Amino acid sequence: MSETEAIRLRPAQETPIPDEQGLQQQLCEYLAEFVSPKRLQRLEHVLAHRTRWITVALEEVYQTHNASAILRTCDCFGVQDVHIVDERNDYKVHHQVALGSAQWLDLYRHQGPGSEEAIRRCCSSLKNRGYRLLATTPDETATDLEDVDVSRGPMALIFGTELEGLTAQAMAHVDESIRIPMVGFTQSLNVSVSAALILRQLTARLRAETDTDTSMNPTQRMQIRLRWLRRSMHHGEALIRRFLADRGIDAPEADSTPTAANVNLSGISQADFSGQQIVPDLPIELQQSDDTEQTDDEGADRVTEGDET
Repeated sequence: MSETEAIRLRPAQETPIPDEQGLQQQLCEYLAEFVSPKRLQRLEHVLAHRTRWITVALEEVYQTHNASAILRTCDCFGVQDVHIVDERNDYKVHHQVALGSAQWLDLYRHQGPGSEEAIRRCCSSLKNRGYRLLATTPDETATDLEDVDVSRGPMALIFGTELEGLTAQAMAHVDESIRIPMVGFTQSLNVSVSAALILRQLTARLRAETDTDTSMNPTQRMQIRLRWLRRSMHHGEALIRRFLADRGIDAPEADSTPTAANVNLSGISQADFSGQQIVPDLPIELQQSDDTEQTDDEGADRVTEGDET
């Protein structure tokens, strides 16, 4: 695998923006001026189907094609957040498998010291925010996938390493075991295939659910819209610094401090995730997905040389 095929994940380094909804809304409108109408329409269509009611946690998944395929599946079925523990196995993505999906997701790395402590922190963080933890197992006493109650509350699906599955430390935190019914001699699936089947079924049922409000609130959608806009153009960070400077707001250097999306679902607390937000360390030619038009050249012309990123 070449260096451009295996993409590492690095801490997000983005210009901090004051936590003021009015200012963030103005910034969204400003950045939208440098994006084509076609791209804006696509962003809004995808955003309308995003959910945080279901999230995914990955424990030491080490094969690059599996790591990439799971992220692509999350994006395809509208799951916004993915939590990663990679203390033993460096989590990398393959750009030809992931197809740029990682940059549209919110990824969080949970660290130790050590893998056992990292998975404990990950599970505790999710539970503190009101998620129930679900894990797949071939055990016939487990809940069949089609019987999982999606209206019972937000759920985090945990998947383990390819050879060994979830560790005992992870299983100790699981609230409910689920199984995918199988009738063949082989009673297990590849981890990325398992994730795809489960997410397809649960997200479809979630969207058919009418008695429970599982949508994100307007503030959450605006924050995701802002992140997507800034990642949609080569000069996004420079444009943001210019926007802030024009309003007399000092823009500190981009940081990589642990952060979390402001999840605000019913029954989910406001405590921060313990994970550090991370992004794919993409070469500039791979930073946008192939199916979307880029029109930020005009914005680049309006950014001074000293503001270039």
